Amino acid sequence: MACTATSTTLLSSSNPRAYISPKSFVSKPLSQTLTIPKSFNGLCKPLQTQVPRSISFRRSHSRRSFVVRASELPLVGNQAPDFEAEAVFDQEFIKVKLSEYIGKKYVILFFYPLDFTFVCPTEITAFSDRHADFEKLNTEILGVSVDSVFSHLAWVQTDRKSGGLGDLKYPLISDVTKSISKSYGVLIPDQGIALRGLFIIDKEGIIQHSTINNLAIGRSVDETMRTLQALQYVQENPDEVCPAGWKPGEKSMKPDPKLSKEYFSAI
Repeated sequence: MACTATSTTLLSSSNPRAYISPKSFVSKPLSQTLTIPKSFNGLCKPLQTQVPRSISFRRSHSRRSFVVRASELPLVGNQAPDFEAEAVFDQEFIKVKLSEYIGKKYVILFFYPLDFTFVCPTEITAFSDRHADFEKLNTEILGVSVDSVFSHLAWVQTDRKSGGLGDLKYPLISDVTKSISKSYGVLIPDQGIALRGLFIIDKEGIIQHSTINNLAIGRSVDETMRTLQALQYVQENPDEVCPAGWKPGEKSMKPDPKLSKEYFSAI
């Protein structure tokens, strides 16, 4: 199945776009060519798409702040494609609409290949076990796969020791139409499942971070948390940037040729 593949390739792809205006949500898909193996054990080749994009910088206190707004590709820097779908939460069927979180919460949106597989439950339960930590950061977690809500419910009702999920602290969304996976650029068309894509969406609905792993590679909850904390820090401190491996309480740096020397001289 999806979680038994031996590939260790990290897929980096160009993604189709869907834009959201303040008044309405209008999808504008972009064409792309994706070469995918017919077996889970194959390697996923990255897209070779060249799309020019413009980058703008917002000024703060007369200095450039490194806030990117990409005009086309990639998804990062653009409005997150909106969706409304059925989900399972607290062993009930509910509706989840991404835009309802805008202005209220950050969102961790992650995709996984299939229910009742092997790597997938380790990720899903790991995020659930850390849900309280994300909640303290005003962040909601949403999991997505192409399975039905009935499959999600059966998996939630299965004990963890038997490969199930048990009760989860966040919704599992059903993407049976595959439209959500496609809009976020993680769908494998000829297999009908999603790669392990993860997106951090800020309170304005802008995608600020994305990672896409091949099917056999599980993700790190700790790294997702660290990236979220770095994002929130630079949004609260727009004249600062976070160096490699930055964690809360550590020294940040100024994006300035002279002022950055203060950081480098201290390391």
